[in-house]
Amino acid sequence: MLWTASQVLRKFSTSSHQYQNKLKLAIIGQSLFGQEVYSNLRKQGHKVVGVFTVPDKDGKADPLAVAAEKEGTPVFKFPRWRVKGKPIPEVVDAYKAVGAELNVMPFCSQFIPMNVIDHPKHGSIIYHPSILPLHRGASAINWTLIHGDKKAGFTVFWADDGLDTGPILLQRQCDVEPNDTVDTLYNRFLFPGGIKAMVESVQLIADGKAPRTPQPEEGASYEGIQKKSNAKVNLAQPAEAIHNWIRGHDKVPGAWTVIDGQSVTLYGSSMLGGSVPEGQPLDIEGASQAARVTKNGLVLYGTDGKALLVKNLQFEDGKMIPASKYFSSGESASVELTDDEKTMAEEIRNIWKGILSNVPAIEDTTDFFKSGAASMDVVRLVEEVKQKCAGVQLQNEDVYMATTFQDFIQMFVRKLRGEDQEEELVVDYATKDVNNMTVKMPYQCFINGKFEDSENGKTYDSISPTDGSVSHMTTLTMLNAQIFHAMFTGSCLTISTFNQVICKVSYASVGDVDRAVAAAKEAYENGPWGKMNPRDRGSLLYRLADLMEEHQEELATIESIDSGAVYTLALKTHVGMSIQTFRYFAGWCDKIQGKTIPINQARPNRNLTFTKKEPLGVCAIVIPWNYPLMMLAWKSAACLAAGNTLVLKPAQVTPLTALKFAELSVKAGIPKGVINILPGSGGVVGQRLSEHPDIRKLGFTGSTPIGKQIMKSCAVSNLKKVSLELGGKSPLLIFSDCDMDKAVRMGMSSVFFNKGENCIAAGRLFVEESIHDEFIDRVVEEIKKMKIGDPLDRSTDHGPQNHKAHLDKLLEYCEIGVKEGATLVYGGTRVDRPGFFMEPTVFTDVEDHMFLAKEESFGPVMVVSKFKDGDVDGVLQRANDTEYGLASGVFTRDINKAMYVSERLEAGTVFVNTYNKTDVATPFGGFKQSGFGKDLGEDALMEYLKTKAVTVEY
Repeated sequence: MLWTASQVLRKFSTSSHQYQNKLKLAIIGQSLFGQEVYSNLRKQGHKVVGVFTVPDKDGKADPLAVAAEKEGTPVFKFPRWRVKGKPIPEVVDAYKAVGAELNVMPFCSQFIPMNVIDHPKHGSIIYHPSILPLHRGASAINWTLIHGDKKAGFTVFWADDGLDTGPILLQRQCDVEPNDTVDTLYNRFLFPGGIKAMVESVQLIADGKAPRTPQPEEGASYEGIQKKSNAKVNLAQPAEAIHNWIRGHDKVPGAWTVIDGQSVTLYGSSMLGGSVPEGQPLDIEGASQAARVTKNGLVLYGTDGKALLVKNLQFEDGKMIPASKYFSSGESASVELTDDEKTMAEEIRNIWKGILSNVPAIEDTTDFFKSGAASMDVVRLVEEVKQKCAGVQLQNEDVYMATTFQDFIQMFVRKLRGEDQEEELVVDYATKDVNNMTVKMPYQCFINGKFEDSENGKTYDSISPTDGSVSHMTTLTMLNAQIFHAMFTGSCLTISTFNQVICKVSYASVGDVDRAVAAAKEAYENGPWGKMNPRDRGSLLYRLADLMEEHQEELATIESIDSGAVYTLALKTHVGMSIQTFRYFAGWCDKIQGKTIPINQARPNRNLTFTKKEPLGVCAIVIPWNYPLMMLAWKSAACLAAGNTLVLKPAQVTPLTALKFAELSVKAGIPKGVINILPGSGGVVGQRLSEHPDIRKLGFTGSTPIGKQIMKSCAVSNLKKVSLELGGKSPLLIFSDCDMDKAVRMGMSSVFFNKGENCIAAGRLFVEESIHDEFIDRVVEEIKKMKIGDPLDRSTDHGPQNHKAHLDKLLEYCEIGVKEGATLVYGGTRVDRPGFFMEPTVFTDVEDHMFLAKEESFGPVMVVSKFKDGDVDGVLQRANDTEYGLASGVFTRDINKAMYVSERLEAGTVFVNTYNKTDVATPFGGFKQSGFGKDLGEDALMEYLKTKAVTVEY
């Protein structure tokens, strides 16, 4: 298509001297067609004073916007021009301000108000791909084919307040070939001819020679956009009518019929001449006679006895096959070319020769790029091949993946036969009717793009903390389960009987780890991911974020029943921030840069030194149970944006959102092997990941003791890079000059947010003596208002702790505090109801030597100590007297005091007059034994890249 446009461009350039009068234009529209019209109008000397197009989609601007922005033309990206049928004043004013003399609308999907249409001196002109008044409406090309028109064409007309009813300025037409499709008509005539006609029309207006011929009402027709529901083909009509219906709906929405009780969509129709090949009969609902599955495709018969051939079939589940394989779709395809395919291969050889004019002969081993081809040649090759073979699904990326002529032909033939279709993802869901929906949860290991049972068939039960059931491991000894779970998660596992479980989950083995790592390595070294343009990689991550957003209620529900998170928090934070994280890092994909470095020259020669940022390779990620999806996103989004592949182990007690994420990654188009998810224990999966020689980086969030063990294993195995986000005992300093209302509200949030299962939770509050008692009284008063209960209840403030072992640990923590002499002001006990619920708890009079002052609870336990009025340095010394340094906070109205304290707090994050305020662009990570390395922000990206220095002498 672009190649054809370039031909048109060259034709225009030879005649530009004859154009004298020029106009100030506003281009309103979008698409590659709009871009070419814009570029050619500027080339002819017209001044484009403004481009009005659609907003960016998935972070990518429309081609028209890209061209205009590159050349400095003002670009406006309005989502809409009208609200409830009325023009938006600010939008209209912005348009009028550019001072256009003519609106040019090459292709526009938006409704433009009449006070914009009529505003310029010369009004507005529009391109329409039919010979008006025939086929008014949005699907004109489709209806040209459906009606079997012998002529196709386009019209440039003056816009009025009707639908494609304005006076005609210019029309062009062409013959419709018997097997033309929407694509072939567009590529051959409507696209290149339309560009030329739009430029010609503008010049006619500029020269005062543009006609305004009223459209006749005779022969006028209007057809709407076809939908799948009304695209069923009527087989009880002549063959040509059937053929026209199929090709007019190819590719969207797709003409369909019923075969063996299910809807089947038909693609690649052509009329058959001569004898029909031998084949196997197939009864189709409504057909005048049985169809025939032949080696060339599916033969359908019309009521006139004539036949047509359908190349490809698509079933209700989305799977597409060559029609010739209907009865044998499981058989492997032969690599030997048929006579027709050999003929096509020679035609493609000629296309290669036309592009690679510097190459004497196109051999099977000729490499497209080594022969001098560039990106523009890729577009030309794809479009020319698509013109030669209507219906073949060929993309620019295919050329990059098959660079020699022989490989290209093999790839092309596989696509032509439909054999390259991605294998349909098979998911054996566990379903649950909950939260006014049916959630569908994968539960198997996800390896190399497939869900499958663990190698040894072992499973365990995932349970919801809301109902009081406890986890029951099947086919494992109690001792092994306790040991395995303790490792890499920082908690222990209680073995017991259970009342109700969410589902059984595959328990990955060492062999599963090895297979997943091998898949990730293959995907990195030989798959499309490693060869993909960074911007294309970003597009896939944007698409993944969009799918997560589409499924956000389901993800939040799964997160809630699996981890106990309050649904509203899960929706906003667990899932919401995960989506934001993927979008943020998707934007980084094409912005990873090195540097040029001036060095001493090696005289008399000269030197150039530069650095490159490169991905590490296969990365392992081990995440905790408190924010299952969000911790996955924080690490894996940066990892993938950098170009790595990954093997991820979710926490054993909360694997389900990670496995749902794996399903969405396939739907987003992430290539197989790039993402692998292995539920199971830390002692098996986590340990093997840390020891595996093919893994180059391990990112871990969890306890400090396990972090130390990981460092040791990573060092002994292959010195793999490590980033660790570990335990914390974050201090929060509340001074007497604080905003008390805010300090109480934020102080409670610093402890009780997400049930206290929060890595940066304020593990110890230091409250200035003069306001201590008031602060405690107000906190207790607010705690009494909190609703504890079902996390799916929208009014619930506080849900259950994640699992029973953790609840038991918290109760023990409180018992120790009481024994050591701390004052239990509120809570400290389990709530009397089913499930793992604990009362929000407040301790005061906590001395520096006490267990509560030194150890993290990781639960809803507020630990409060007094400090003397005005003793800033003293409380700073106490706050820093810990081996942890993840986060900290200070509340004061005195900005000098706030800055003084924030500079001296030894923590990776300092919150001033707020708490828990994290953002995807802000680096997150700790000091001292809280670990090293960063999540989020540009810093996180650097954790998954390596720097290569290159010095060149010349």
